[in-house]
Amino acid sequence: MRRDITISVLKRNPRLKVYKDSDSASRLSIAAASIPLHIPDFQAPDPIKSVSQGIRKHCPVDYACIIDAVESSEATSGNIAFIVELLRNISTDLSDNVTQEKMKSYSKVASHILDPAAISNWAFIPDKNVSSDLLQSVNLFAGQLSIQNESENTVDEFFIQTKGFYINHNTSEKSFNFSMSMNNTREGVLGMIEIPRHELQKLPPNASQGISVAFPTLGAVLKEAHLENVSLPRPVNGLILSVILPDRLKQILLTFEKINRSRNSRAQCVGWHSRKRRWDENVCEMMLEVTDKVKCRCNYTRVMMSFSILMSPISIDDKVLDYITHIGLSISIVSLILCLLIEATVWSRVVVTEISYMRHVCIVNIAVSLLTANVWFIIASNFSEKAPDDHWCVAVTFFSHFFYLSVFFWMLFKALLILYGILVVFRRMMKSRMIATGFAIGYGCPLVIAVTTVSVTVPEKGYVRPDACWLNWDNSKALLAFAIPALFTVAVNLTVVFVVALNTQRPSMGSSKSQDVAVMMRISKNVAILTPLLGLTWGVLHLIVRNHYGSQDKRCFEGEDDFIEGEIKGSR
Repeated sequence: MRRDITISVLKRNPRLKVYKDSDSASRLSIAAASIPLHIPDFQAPDPIKSVSQGIRKHCPVDYACIIDAVESSEATSGNIAFIVELLRNISTDLSDNVTQEKMKSYSKVASHILDPAAISNWAFIPDKNVSSDLLQSVNLFAGQLSIQNESENTVDEFFIQTKGFYINHNTSEKSFNFSMSMNNTREGVLGMIEIPRHELQKLPPNASQGISVAFPTLGAVLKEAHLENVSLPRPVNGLILSVILPDRLKQILLTFEKINRSRNSRAQCVGWHSRKRRWDENVCEMMLEVTDKVKCRCNYTRVMMSFSILMSPISIDDKVLDYITHIGLSISIVSLILCLLIEATVWSRVVVTEISYMRHVCIVNIAVSLLTANVWFIIASNFSEKAPDDHWCVAVTFFSHFFYLSVFFWMLFKALLILYGILVVFRRMMKSRMIATGFAIGYGCPLVIAVTTVSVTVPEKGYVRPDACWLNWDNSKALLAFAIPALFTVAVNLTVVFVVALNTQRPSMGSSKSQDVAVMMRISKNVAILTPLLGLTWGVLHLIVRNHYGSQDKRCFEGEDDFIEGEIKGSR
């Protein structure tokens, strides 16, 4: 069956009408016609069997004969699909000896369909793999670019930019720097690719070449293959940076400027898997994230040549979280102050025994530690927008970590004290020894943990989070130095609650139903008192509150726990 060449650009340039197969079917036609052009209308004096032969005949030096026809055509969905197929055939058949002039012509054609005015028409192309075909075709063609001299070779178009230069094992750390506009008026978005010195040392003495391509708008149309476990879209939030390097180089550093710079847009470093046609987050790790940029470390392979950052599909309402944090923190601080005032008022009447004295020493130290930690949290909030490698941010994180750990370890000591009072009846420890033990557990253990965490993670820049002055999780798992002691304390306290409940249940022979009810009421009362007393609400909130609420989740309720505790002890 005879088919039409379905692209209006061919009508405008008779020289391109010869690019048909001998069976009267266009090899490139894949889209619906915008202006049909029938094959019988052309009388070829010397038939040419493919597009490749036509370009070699009419413009073999620079491929410029296709530019005018493409740029004068409207970027409809059919034309876009045709041009992508055209570029794919050029990359396959005409990628030998790619000069800077050929790369410029190729880039002009690609830039035409990546113009922001054409982006909306990509959605009407039936084949959703067209965008990934374009990316792969450009990478293939750019990879054959021949560098002409020692200086940087640049092919700069509006919506695609290519750079290349020579590299060898003696080259110092090399970088590709890009600044590209998302449209014709907006200020440029920055991107940078760095090849570390230790990677360049893997190269042989003779010169190799490195080539990189930047796309500012391709991310808006690049479609992933369907993923069963990903239901929400993952929008690209920076330039797409492709790199073609010698096979010996395995790791690169990339810096992306964010397009969307809102505080609630978390970034994810990713690489494009050309075979699976989707973003892969396992090949990259984030090294730094601040308000306007992200730095990533990525593994380079022949199937993983393009990289970018994705914006998290789950956003957090910053204003709501700020209100929750400020209101909750204010209530916590007021409750802690009231707790200390109550303790000062009733101190002489409640510290009548060694056990009661130490119990109230624990309450006071928990309140003081938590109050100090909340003050450091307020200070830390002022550093959240600054670079996380700031020494002040490290210091603030250290003190916050130390005092929050002190809260838990004083609660742990208080639980052990209660257990000691229940199990050891006829023997009592000296008050001075109890105080020494309490301060060793309450402040000594947190100090050892906090200092060890700093000394291990700071040299690798893995101590603080990229977006806040708090312990890092993604890179070094430093947050475990807080989570493990906290969860251990909650587990021990929960065990103490059960021990207290069992000891208050003293069954006797022939007990009546009313006595059983009284025993159950006494157990319930003890559990109700010991739950805030030993901080078990921390464990409950840890299971309820999502991790991305960061350090705002639990501390808002700690002051109320201590206030309740102070009033319980004061009333007794």
